[in-house]
Amino acid sequence: PLFWLLFVMSLLVTAAGLTFTANLAGIARNFGVAGVPVSMLGLTLPALTFALTFDRVTNGIARPLCGWLSDYVGRESTMFFAFALGAFSILAFARWGDEPMMFVLLVSLVFFAWGEVASLFPATCTDYFGSGYATTNAGMLHTAKGFAALLVPLANPLVRSTGDWQIVFALAVGANAVAALLGIAVLRPMRSAWLRRE
Repeated sequence: PLFWLLFVMSLLVTAAGLTFTANLAGIARNFGVAGVPVSMLGLTLPALTFALTFDRVTNGIARPLCGWLSDYVGRESTMFFAFALGAFSILAFARWGDEPMMFVLLVSLVFFAWGEVASLFPATCTDYFGSGYATTNAGMLHTAKGFAALLVPLANPLVRSTGDWQIVFALAVGANAVAALLGIAVLRPMRSAWLRRE
C-alpha cells in the first residue's frame, strides 16, 4: 500500500508539472505575453524566453533544497509544503499569469514546487523499503512519471472545448492539493504504523 500511495502522489504531481512543461508556449501565446519584453535582474528578454530560462534554475534549486529540508522536518511534511505550494502557485498563475512579469515569476514558482519530485520520492522510497534495492524501487516508482505523460495530451481537448486554460489549471491545482493531503493525512500515519510493526 505504501508504494502505490507514493505512486499515486507522484502521478498527480508530475501530471500537473508535465502539462505545464509541454504547454508553456501555448499558454504564453493564449495569455498574449509570449513576446512581451520583461526586465529583471539586469536582463530584458521576451516573457516566454525569460520564463523558460528562469524556471530551469528554480526547478533545479528545489531538488537539493527540498531534500535538505526533508532531512530536518520529514519527508511527508516537506511533500505537504511543496505540493501545497504547487497548488497555490498554479492558482496564482491562473489569476495573474496574463501579466508578463507575473508570468515569469509564477512559472518559476510552479516549476520550483514540482522540482522536488526528483529528490523527495527516491529518498522516501529508500526510507520505506531500504537501500538494498533502492535503484530498482525508485525506478519502479519513477514509472509514475511515464503514466503522467500519457495524461498530458488530454489538456488540449479541454482547452478546445472550453476556450481557455482555466479548467486545466483547476485540475492541476486539485491534483497538487490531493497529493499534499495524501502526504500529510494518509502517508505519514501509514508510515508510522508500518514502522511500529517493523
